[in-house]
Order: sequence, then structure tokens, then C-alpha cells
Amino acid sequence: MALRVAVARLQIKTVAGGPFLLRINNQFSRMKHFNNESPLAKHAKKRTSTVRLIGSGLAIGVVVGAVYSYFSDSERKLPGSIINTPTKLPIMKTLPPELKVTRKVRHNNDEHADLILFQYPTCPFCCKVRAFLDYLKVPYDIIEVDPMLKQQISWSDYKKVPILLVKSNNGYQPLTDSTMIVSALATYLKDKTFSIEDIANFYPSMAYVDVDGKRKTDIMNKYFIMNEDESDKSKRLNSENERKWRKWSDETLVHSLSPNAYRTLSEAIDSFKWFSIVGEWEKNFPIWETSLMVYGGAFMMWLISKKLKKKYMLKDDVRQSLYEECNTWVKAVEQNGGTFMGGNKPNLADLAVYGTLSSIEGCMAFKDVQENTNINVWFSNMKKVIL
Repeated sequence: MALRVAVARLQIKTVAGGPFLLRINNQFSRMKHFNNESPLAKHAKKRTSTVRLIGSGLAIGVVVGAVYSYFSDSERKLPGSIINTPTKLPIMKTLPPELKVTRKVRHNNDEHADLILFQYPTCPFCCKVRAFLDYLKVPYDIIEVDPMLKQQISWSDYKKVPILLVKSNNGYQPLTDSTMIVSALATYLKDKTFSIEDIANFYPSMAYVDVDGKRKTDIMNKYFIMNEDESDKSKRLNSENERKWRKWSDETLVHSLSPNAYRTLSEAIDSFKWFSIVGEWEKNFPIWETSLMVYGGAFMMWLISKKLKKKYMLKDDVRQSLYEECNTWVKAVEQNGGTFMGGNKPNLADLAVYGTLSSIEGCMAFKDVQENTNINVWFSNMKKVIL
């Protein structure tokens, strides 16, 4: 009896508490569903996960980029660092069809030329190449390049002048850097045992970081004639002296020209007007393009010349720096004991200095040089043997 009463009481409590317990259970189930199964909760968790993934990827990318940048920039920040660069200039199989020859330079009734020179008419480096070619009476074609737009060399990754294309059995071999051009051609013309492509590979490019932390490219061996006989001591000394003054022309003399040719805005405009006459710009370019080159170029070079004056530490009166360099050259020629630095006939140093100075021959700066230095005799003698 007592057992049945106890069971009955338990059943009553269970029946009475059933709805309550069921409600509690349902509430708990809904809460559990809201916290873990809600679409909003799922979306929030998914978005958080995506943001974390993207953030982690970005962080890793920044770290990797910083490490790469550190090691690559450390190379650029160390003065004297050498950076690998391509050393072989590609052969051009054919000439771009839009090229238009501006002028043909011929000697001894030559009918054709295997050389094409892309140039500015009064660029000192272009003048240096022309002086070499004219002295040796090598025929060549000229393509004048618009110094502002440069569309004539749009085919080239190299955007400076001079560029010389040398015809070969395989196409056209491009040569760049005026000093390398002269050395390579001097090597080639002296002995054609090697092709011009082979000789171009004797002068590989090298990129390096200068003292200012800027990346620059230079050409190895560019002052050397590869088949020059230097076995004899006197020949070796002559070659060393020639290289010394060729380098002086490139690294000292040439830097005194622009600040003098463009000393004032009016002088800069006069210089560019002379450039226009020498290069026959009105004949070769539309009038608007000629005006842009004359006035736009003059204004730009006038501004740039101020920076060049400071960079190369010229005197306040930049004429005095130019006078000093010209007198330095004349004194060296006199001490060498001949009409030219090469003796009785010009060597490559004579041609380099003459070409460099001839680039400002029609400017006020050169007239002042003639009146205030002893350069006239040597310069006149050079002009006679070249022209």
C-alpha cells in the first residue's frame, strides 16, 4: 500500500511539473539555437574569420616585403655595390620602318653607309662620336632626335643619345655611350677579325651605386682599344695618357659646359636657336615642335644648369671654371711636345676634347673662351684635320 502511494505521488509530481519542465527545456533549446545556430551568428563568425585571414595574409606580406626590401635596398644603399645587369646588347634584325634619315655624311664618293647615328646636333657626346667618324672619313647616316619628345628612339629601351646602329651580317648592332662607341669602332676598324657583335661584348654593362646612393650604369673597359699593342713601354705610356685625358674630358670638361651655355635665360635661348640652325630643326620638325624644343628646352636647361653648377662645384662665375679647364688642356698638350696630344696627329683624347668643345662653338660661352684662353691654336688645328 505504502509503495503504491509513493509511486502515485511521484506520478502526480511528474504530471504536474511536466509542462513547466517542458517550457524550461524549450527556452533552453531556443537559447542554445540562438547562440550557436543563428544565421546572423554564423555570418558574424564567418566575417570575423575572413577578416582575420586577410589581416594575417597582409601581415605576412608586409613582413616578407620588408625583408625583401631591406636586403634589396641594402644593396642600393651601399656605395660601390655592383648589381647584375644584362651584358649583351640585342641585335636588331630589321630597322623600324618609321625611321627617317635626316642627313647623309659621305667621304670619297661613298654611296652607302653601314652606320646610323641617332643624335642631338650639339650634344657634346654626339659631337665626340661625329668628330671620330669625320676624322677617319667613315660614312654614316644621321637621324636627328627631338630632345623633348624623343619619338625617333621610341623603339629603344635606352632613351639617351648617341645611339649608333652598326650594320652586320645578322642585322644592326646597337652601341651606346659615346666613349664605348669610339673605343668599339676603333677596335673594329683597326682589325675586322672580330665581328662588331663580338666586339660589343668586350664592353659589358655594369650597374652600381654611387656615393649619393643612386643607381647608375656604366660600361666596363670603355676607355680601352682591345687590339692595341701595349707591349712596348712607350706605347703603353701613350695609351695610358690617352685614356687619362679621354676620362678627363668625360668627367671634368663636359660638366663645365651646360652651366656656361645656359648661364642666363637669354643665353640659353640663344644657344638653342643656334642648335636649331645647326640641326635644321625647322626643316626636320613641324614649327610647333621646333618652338617647343627652342623655348621649352632653353627654359629647362637654364633651370638644370643651376643644379649642375652646384653639383660639380663650379665657381660663382662659371666662365672662370670653363677657362681653367681649357687652359689645363692647352698646357697638357704643350707639355706633351706636339701639335696635338697625340703628337703630330690627333689621338682619341684630342678627338674627345674637340668634340666636347665643338658642341658650344656657336654659343656666347665659346666666344668668351676664345677671347680669354689659349685654346684657339689647338682648336683651329683640329678643325683643319677633321673637316
